[in-house]
Amino acid sequence: MPIFLDVHKVPFSEDNLKELCQSPRDEFGVRHINLFYNRESRVCFCLLEAPNKEMVEDHHTKADIKCEWITEVVMAAPMKPQGPDPQKSS
Repeated sequence: MPIFLDVHKVPFSEDNLKELCQSPRDEFGVRHINLFYNRESRVCFCLLEAPNKEMVEDHHTKADIKCEWITEVVMAAPMKPQGPDPQKSS
């Protein structure tokens, strides 16, 4: 499925953003891969998996969020699964 990066102001708390990263795919087929944000400027960069750009727009419109931009991206390296670091094991 395509991956998109978007940027917008953050209308949510830091805890809400963390919860979004754990949320299942929504009714638009959008899933949060990760969120990056700047606390001072209250700007959020969303890395999303979605069927297309229009579904990303609908996902944000439902939350009353206006994206400054949305672009399809390709990840240079696949994300590593989260869990204990095997190199730190005793």
